[in-house]
Amino acid sequence: MKNLLLLHGALGHSDIFKPYETELSKYFKIHTFLFSGHGDVELPENGISIEKYTEELRNYLAQENLKDVHIFGHSMGGYAAICCALQNTERIHSIITLGTKFNWTEEQALKESKMLDPEIIISKVPKYAEQLQNQHGSKWEKLLPAIAEMMISLGKKPFLNESSFQKIDIPVQIMTGDQDNMVSIEESVSAFRSIPNAKLAILPDTKHPMEKVRPDLLFNLMKDFWNLS
Repeated sequence: MKNLLLLHGALGHSDIFKPYETELSKYFKIHTFLFSGHGDVELPENGISIEKYTEELRNYLAQENLKDVHIFGHSMGGYAAICCALQNTERIHSIITLGTKFNWTEEQALKESKMLDPEIIISKVPKYAEQLQNQHGSKWEKLLPAIAEMMISLGKKPFLNESSFQKIDIPVQIMTGDQDNMVSIEESVSAFRSIPNAKLAILPDTKHPMEKVRPDLLFNLMKDFWNLS
């Protein structure tokens, strides 16, 4: 059976894929993975970066001896998957990204990072603070500024650009919700046009959080891309 690796985004958790696993397990052997700082995985003392997350993903593929694996990556998970594919083309067969931001700038990174203040989240979005506490434990308040630093680093020096996109030689599908307030349709189209063997899907009435995606809509797009029947 084919292998499918599901990758969560920044501040996400592999549990978000539970609603999809039963259906997808009809076609794939399902693998999930937690990036450091998320869930019960410790936050490194020296911080996190997209390079570190790419290395963690590369190590996971090697440890599990996964070859020709298909990957679905939400948000940052999709970014790490693309970065990894540039280094490990022999292990990755194809990638679907959803809600992945490719056009990182310093201005955008600073804007996004300002929304990751634990005190503000606790006071203004207590339900989200509770969710983060449940998913990541008490370290969530340290994870937020670490993610903010990763965003700022990406803004100063984006890992992916038009040149690197053109080196990708596996099938990729770029997907974005039409109501995603973090990822623009324009930057998704730009990435799609830069990757040689890419497809593009814009999901109607869809916001950025994975929890807001309609499972049936996503299943149908996955089945179409991966020729599942």
